[in-house]
Formats: sequence, structure tokens, C-alpha cells
Amino acid sequence: MDLICTIIAHTLPYRSKQRLFKLIKISIVLAALYFIYQKIVHNNTLHFSEFYNILSENNAFSVKTLSFLLILSIINWLFELFKWQLLLRPFKNISLKQACEQCLGSLTTSLITPNRIGEYGAKAMYYEASFRKHIVAINFINNILQLAVTTFVGLIGLWWFIQSYNTALNMEYLAIYGTILVLVISFIGWFIFKGNFKLKQVSTKKLRRFFKRFPIKTLYYGFGLSFLRYAVFSFQFYFLLQIFQIRLPYFEAISIIASMYLIASIIPSITLFDGLIKGSVSVYLFAFVGAHELIILSITMVMWMLNFMIPSLIGCFYVLNFKYNKTINS
Repeated sequence: MDLICTIIAHTLPYRSKQRLFKLIKISIVLAALYFIYQKIVHNNTLHFSEFYNILSENNAFSVKTLSFLLILSIINWLFELFKWQLLLRPFKNISLKQACEQCLGSLTTSLITPNRIGEYGAKAMYYEASFRKHIVAINFINNILQLAVTTFVGLIGLWWFIQSYNTALNMEYLAIYGTILVLVISFIGWFIFKGNFKLKQVSTKKLRRFFKRFPIKTLYYGFGLSFLRYAVFSFQFYFLLQIFQIRLPYFEAISIIASMYLIASIIPSITLFDGLIKGSVSVYLFAFVGAHELIILSITMVMWMLNFMIPSLIGCFYVLNFKYNKTINS
């Protein structure tokens, strides 16, 4: 989108640029709405009528239940907004409102891109050109922190799950994968923050100074917020299990949930199919405790609606009101 806007800015008259840019924003919103509609109404794994019946049978439409689930989703996203503010703070201060606009607007824009890669460009659009590569780097760090939490907790949960159930999963492969992933994340962190070798081949001087200014303490706090966010949405999944009458001890359920998020996180996907992938993985894992397939798919659908669909719909407002010429100065 950044490249498209740059081309528009240098090739078209002002009025034509404004009209074309409005058309691009409307197209993004319509595409997001279309994919949300397809996800809910034309789901190949869970028909809408089945989903509705399961929710009705389990009284999932009660005001108290929905309110609590929505509160958990709000807390989940608040931690993400606080984390985005925190990671930006060494270089610029943004308000919670600005963090909300950037995070939810970029979520809508990235909805149909592989592994939400469009989020990088969308967030960068809120800043002037000279600072955009830094925003991409900060967003990468943001995602690495969340992945580190998912990996750390997920490996523990998966180890417990494999020890408790007779699965086809191999502990040796799990150990190898975990070791490689931890080494890669550790190397990236050392490369960015502590590396003393020449970086001219991979970065500009300004970008090197940028990383040197990044406080290590900020990373610790960012990791903590990532962990709190993980705790909230994993508990949200557990709460839904209770609503749908799947009675499991908390730590047993969390081990399966952590395993699900770990396995799903390493499978490349378009965000639209993120729920489908998590659904397939969760159906396989929860089958070991005798959970019905349609109930697990329904829980995964509800999680997708609460944490992706609703924030994406709010993000549509921010996309439509985005002003390309009103960037945040570095």
C-alpha cells in the first residue's frame, strides 16, 4: 500500500489522488467485510446453522456470558495497545487512541494477507517516510516477543500433553524444533541489540543507531505484556470450554490450548483461514479428551469473532478515516 500511495502522490493531480486513495480505502474495507462474511456464512468446516444451534443449546447468548467474553477481548487488545505504546516510547510518544487506530486499522488491512504480513506496511503508513523502516523493525520485535511467549508456554504444554496422551507426535522432533527456534530468536535479539560486527551490509547507519537506542528493559516489559495477553486469550478459550460443557482441569486444558497455539503459529496462513487452521489443530488435540468436533470448531469460531472479527470491524472505521498526508512526525 505504501508503494501504491507513493506512485499516486507523484503521478496524479491532487483531486484525482484523493479520489483514488478513497477508492483504495473503500476497497480494503469491502474486501475485509467480504472475507468476514465468507468466514461466518460459508464456512466449509462449520455451517452457520450448526454454529447457531450449538450456541443456543449451551446458552452462550446470555448477556452475562457475552459481556464477560467481550471484557476479556478488550483486555486482550488493551495489552496489545500498551505494548505498542511501550515499544515506540524510546523514539516517540503516542496516545492510546493513536495506538488503537494503528493496531486495529492495520489488523483490518492485513486481514487477507499471508501471516498478517500486511500489518507491517499498514502501521508504517501512519508515519513519515523517513521513520517507516523503523516502524517495520519495531513491529517485527513486537511479533517476535509474542511468538517467544507462544513458543515458551507452548513447548511446556506440548511436552505435558505428549507425556499424558498416546500421540503420534515425536518428542525428539519437538526438542529439535524448540532448540532451533530459541536459538534463532536469541540470535536475532543479540544481532540487533548486542552485535558488534559490521552492520553496513544489512542496515543503514540511522537504523543501527535506532537499535542501539532501544532499551533492553523495554523488551522485558514487552515480553511481560505479551505473556499477560497470552494468559488472557488462553483463559478465554478455557472459559468457552466450560460454557460448552467440556469439563477439564485447568492445567490439563491449558496444556492442550498452549499446544494448539504453538502448532498453529508455525503453519503459514491467511488470517481469514487462521480460525480454520486453529480449528483443525484443536479438533485433533481435544479429540484425546473426547470433545465433540462441532463444539471445538464452534469455540474456535467464537474466539476468531471476538479477537479478530470485531476488532477488524472497528478497524474499518480507522481505515476509512485514514489521512495519508497526516503522518506522525519522527
